[in-house]
Amino acid sequence: MDYVIIVAGGKGLRMGGETPKQFLCIGGKPILMRTIERFRAYSDELNIILVLPPSQQDYWRRLCREYGFTIEHAIADGGDTRFESSKNGLSLIPDDEEGVAGIHDGVRPFVSQSVICNCYETARDEYAAIPVLPVTDTLRYIDAHGGGKNVLRNDYRIVQTPQTFDIQLLKRAYLQPFRESFTDDASVVEALGCQVAMVEGNRENIKITTPFDMKIAEAMG
Repeated sequence: MDYVIIVAGGKGLRMGGETPKQFLCIGGKPILMRTIERFRAYSDELNIILVLPPSQQDYWRRLCREYGFTIEHAIADGGDTRFESSKNGLSLIPDDEEGVAGIHDGVRPFVSQSVICNCYETARDEYAAIPVLPVTDTLRYIDAHGGGKNVLRNDYRIVQTPQTFDIQLLKRAYLQPFRESFTDDASVVEALGCQVAMVEGNRENIKITTPFDMKIAEAMG
């Protein structure tokens, strides 16, 4: 059985307002609802787990009633870190469950159906998969002394979500204690010595974190 854990623990500080960014509206609908709808469109059988800070859960339920949002989902408590939030969402999946679990940013409402499908199917074969994009800007490395040099952008990729994993592999990975090097879910799995396959992402799959991102999202939405 397959799952998606949608992590939405942001406070919206970079957005400059009091409303957490996942609850802001694009085209008359909260971003988080749009994100959940993308995964329900991928599969009616996908189990959806939403990770929210306890302080935001009542507000979310009110929004669901206000907008008539009826897509079934479980809710897990958000943690102080992304690692803890993902782990809390993962705890709602039975320990003996077989299948693929994806972890997705709640503020990425424009992930394409083809990317979702490719991530899940690749993880089914390769145990772990992430969507990536080529780097188009020039990259510069900055050293500890303030100096720097340009680096080859062909050696790097931009990483998106959903990041998808064999459920048993992901559960083993999250038994590890937290490390500063755990910058995303793939890095947690890689710490076990596992390879993570890459699939092509979609350019529209932006993470909405700033007012400028909202302008782009409103244009796309």
